[in-house]
Amino acid sequence: QLQLVESGGGLVQPGGSLRLSCAASGFTLDYYAIAWFRQAPGKEREGVSCISNSGRTKYLDSVKGRFTISKDNAKNTVYLQMSSLKPEDKAVYYCAGRKSYLEWCGLGSPGDYGDWGQGTQVTVSS
Repeated sequence: QLQLVESGGGLVQPGGSLRLSCAASGFTLDYYAIAWFRQAPGKEREGVSCISNSGRTKYLDSVKGRFTISKDNAKNTVYLQMSSLKPEDKAVYYCAGRKSYLEWCGLGSPGDYGDWGQGTQVTVSS
């Protein structure tokens, strides 16, 4: 089973930046699609960004141009660089994995992913 551990969350002022990390173990990310989801209090979990095993990426419309997903296969780690953060970006951010040999990743449903990390809190406030 793929094990995922997020880190990098914290408190940042509006307009600031954070980089989240999702360290994977158990399997190589060469065979997995990885996504970042977030969940704010009282709201449903939503897909923010994902990256396929081959490096194709997708983004939630509201974060396009501000967030960048990337991965380092040598470190078996996926990153989410978040810039120009807004108060509405405040949430617990989770990374999720799904074994995929195709150039697939999706943001439509958390149910598409079977492996999850514990989450990391991101707070955007002055």
